Amino acid sequence: MKGILGKKVGMTQIFDENGEVIPVTVIEAGPCYVTQKKTVEVDGYNAIQLGYGETSEKKLTKPQTGHLKKSGVSPVRHLREFPVSDPESYEPGQELKASVFEVGDYVDITGTSKGKGFAGAVKRHGFGGGPKTHGQSDRWRATGSVGAGSTPGRIFKGKRMPGRMGNDQVTVLNLKVVLVDADKNMLAVQGAIPGGKNGLVVVREARKSKSGES
Repeated sequence: MKGILGKKVGMTQIFDENGEVIPVTVIEAGPCYVTQKKTVEVDGYNAIQLGYGETSEKKLTKPQTGHLKKSGVSPVRHLREFPVSDPESYEPGQELKASVFEVGDYVDITGTSKGKGFAGAVKRHGFGGGPKTHGQSDRWRATGSVGAGSTPGRIFKGKRMPGRMGNDQVTVLNLKVVLVDADKNMLAVQGAIPGGKNGLVVVREARKSKSGES
């Protein structure tokens, strides 16, 4: 499976060959470095670990520093695994750039959504709110009933209620790659991706086709 780490730069628009506007998200993809290979014989599965985002050695723990020195990679902030069918085709310290993808590929992108803080049920879950008539004046955005009284006498787990909104891991499926610039470590995908500017994103080869078939 092809994959790379990067950060969200922001959104813009480009024009296709027909002159139509395409909204795109620009991603600074890589360079990433292979920090570890995992094989069925040793680890029980085939995968590679990629490192991204240069940082200073003092910001890492001693085990992290030793792990990276073993593979000959300078200190990096982020480490992620990607399953592969042929780990032997990769070498520790190998550099991967945005060129692992091509224009026309479909990708799944995982990021952390923007945190919204504590939010009520109307904003967090799209509740309609209470009636605006019959004498009530301050319950328009209230949650309403959350359960029965004596039976069960409690609120079930998972009940949609006010609480912390956002700052969750979100994956958007089947986004089309419309631009690849390996020299500038840049990818542009059609549509929006989760998170704010400079947020870490994981770009993987799409697991499903555009039609939704496996």
